[in-house]
Amino acid sequence: MQLFVLPYPVIDPIAIEVGPLSVRWYGLAYMAGILFGWLYGRYLVSRPALWGGKPPMTVSQVDDFLLWITLGIVVGGRLGFVLFYEPSFFLQNPMEIPAVWNGGMAFHGGLIGVVVAVAVFSWVKGINPLSLGDIASAAAPFGLFFGRIANFINSEVVGRVSDVPWAMVFPGADDQPRHPSQLYEAALEGVVLFIILRIATHYFKALTRPGIVFGLFLVFYGLFRSLLEFVREPHPGHPMDIGILTPGIAYSIPMILIGIWLVWRARQKAPLSA
Repeated sequence: MQLFVLPYPVIDPIAIEVGPLSVRWYGLAYMAGILFGWLYGRYLVSRPALWGGKPPMTVSQVDDFLLWITLGIVVGGRLGFVLFYEPSFFLQNPMEIPAVWNGGMAFHGGLIGVVVAVAVFSWVKGINPLSLGDIASAAAPFGLFFGRIANFINSEVVGRVSDVPWAMVFPGADDQPRHPSQLYEAALEGVVLFIILRIATHYFKALTRPGIVFGLFLVFYGLFRSLLEFVREPHPGHPMDIGILTPGIAYSIPMILIGIWLVWRARQKAPLSA
């Protein structure tokens, strides 16, 4: 029997409002994630010791990549949500597709958008795409952390009904206490994943073997996301909600397999310093 629930800290989704103009926390969260990720990418490229010698790209190229990855995240994330989760709704309401400020971004779609951006930018600039993918992956937890905090503020992608002492009643859902799964995801996908990749880059010199950091990111994100699906409310009416299977798990399985392959492949090759 539920005796206590943690009060949900109701936060106005609009952070700043001046006349008819408003800035939402959702947009600020994405801006913060991209900004901190960009700064961290610049930091990694400016440390030759992490690469066993000269880095495979310059800081100015990281700066140039900022626009590309931003487009990949926003366009890919939005189209992923439209196609993977709500195709029927957006087919009937196509004018709602650009309305990203109302929420509705899919990580797996954003990942595909970033992979495309990495591939095209690497080809144009003559950069090893796996090394650029490693940098983007090492920086990605910043965006994941702030993105999940934005989900929490928006009271979206809520958790399953629960009787844990820290359960919350989210506005707009129902009157039942639920897991604050967005905060779990911020902790695992943001903080813990960052620590894992930081250890890989700084203590195991993973950047000297292109593809390892990217592979580790895919594996651990996929595992964390799959684990958290058991406390996150499934997407209603989705055809992949079958038993314990959810869309999040189904979309994460290929990530895990590809990540394992990338790590195995990178370990078979000589490091950059060799």
